[in-house]
Formats: sequence, structure tokens, C-alpha cells
Amino acid sequence: MLYTIFIDERPLMLSDSIHGIPAEWLNAPLYTQPDHAQIAASIHDLKTGKYTATILIAPDVNALLEQVKSYFTVLVAGGGLVVNNEGAVLLMFRRGKWDLPKGKLEEGETIEACALREVAEETGLTSISLLNKITETYHYYSHKNRPLLKHTIWFKMQFTGTELTVPQIEEDIMDIQWIQPENIGKYMQYSYQNIRSVFEKDGFQL
Repeated sequence: MLYTIFIDERPLMLSDSIHGIPAEWLNAPLYTQPDHAQIAASIHDLKTGKYTATILIAPDVNALLEQVKSYFTVLVAGGGLVVNNEGAVLLMFRRGKWDLPKGKLEEGETIEACALREVAEETGLTSISLLNKITETYHYYSHKNRPLLKHTIWFKMQFTGTELTVPQIEEDIMDIQWIQPENIGKYMQYSYQNIRSVFEKDGFQL
């Protein structure tokens, strides 16, 4: 089992075994059964750029994840990787990066309903249906000096309508495009690590 938390685009990897770690990161600093100080130091070192990645190993990786999450205010969100009938994929340009629609879970809402609502709000598309869950991602950001951890559950979605996209300007979305699958890799050079991981989990070759 491997969880990856992106801290300013740098991976904090949590696993129950070194065998689950991608080969490119095997030389990263590693803590086995980390204590409070080691977890705090790992988060700090990734925030400041001291290291490009850090590995935490513990037999109960789910308990380790909960321990790491305690250092943040956790926000749960739902998001969608939307494809149309021609197989093209929806991408949004927001704050200088290509992104996927996502947003915060509201009280009393299911994560599936949240993902569909956020896609509709951010893109203007309503003829959308859920296909399957793809993956879950974690990424850190700071808001008003609060350390936030966004836990996003991602779904594959199908667009079957004819309506045009309407970018949600108040969410800083400047452009929305339908991209052919073979061109996704070019756009992912200007995206986020957690967004790249969603595409990789869905089988895209980036």
C-alpha cells in the first residue's frame, strides 16, 4: 500500500514496505516507524525544498496516514476526469496550470454528488454521468497561514450532451478545452503532480 501526499509538488510517500516505492525515489530520505519529530521534520523539509521527496515506512500505513493528516486541516473534495463521445478529455486552465474540475464536499452530500456538482459548476456542463472511481489524491496548500490538506476522490465521467463549456471565472478558470488523449502528455508538463497521477491511474501514458 502506498499513499503519496504532494507538498509543494514534492512527494511525501507513506508505505508499509520499501518495495512499494517508485524506483526514481529510492534514494530519498527514509524514516522507518517515524515518531512525531521525524514526521514534522519531513513535512517541513518538503515545504522548504530541502528535499525533493521523503519516504515514511510503517507496518500499519493507514494509521501512519491518519497520523500525518493530524498535522493539517483536512478538506475532502470530489473531482472528475471527463471524456466526451469522441474520446477527448476536458482540461481547464486555472492559475497558470492545466487542471481538472474539483471542489469541496458540502455537509450532507455524497462524494459522487459533490464531484458531479463541482464539474457542472466549474465547466457549465450538465449532461454528465459517473463511470467509475479512478483514485484518491492528497496535496498540501496554505490558506491564511493554515496548513490545509486536500483529499480528493476522483471519478471518470462521460459527457453526452451538446452544451458548450462555460468557465467559472470566479474560480479563476480562464479556459476550458477538449484534448485528444495522445496530446494529454504535452499539457501535463504544465499541470500538477496530483493531476498527473490521476491520468496515470486511469491508464494514460504521459
